[in-house]
Amino acid sequence: MNRRGVALGVAIGVFFGFLIPVAQIPIAAVVAVWLRGNIVAAVSSTLITNPFTFAPIYLLGYRLGALILGHGDVPLDSAVAKQVAEQSSSILVTWSDKFLAVGGPLFVGMSLMAVVGAFVAYFGVLGIWRLFVSYEWRRRHRH
Repeated sequence: MNRRGVALGVAIGVFFGFLIPVAQIPIAAVVAVWLRGNIVAAVSSTLITNPFTFAPIYLLGYRLGALILGHGDVPLDSAVAKQVAEQSSSILVTWSDKFLAVGGPLFVGMSLMAVVGAFVAYFGVLGIWRLFVSYEWRRRHRH
């Protein structure tokens, strides 16, 4: 357990927590072992997306992706309806049509959040670790 291993583990966990909605814990653990990151930090930081935070995070990811792709501030239902109307002339709207309409912006937004979140987590843990060590060092040398 060292600062780089913990920082790498947290970054891996945040990355896969944002990017993969299913089986994120085993994937983060395997990647942490492969990259020599802290496994406990990787596994626990995947919980950035949990049943309470899942919906707001994915909505933010969709909106961010829609903004990047130039869809503007189109409400989710309007985007799905527009995409389905353009692609499908049939009366039946399948779940795959809805997924394709939402999937592009969601993938782009969540990918960006995963990369930025991993960088922020990595350097944030390094910074906090350094502050804690310098505080402890000063505290010990005062007495």
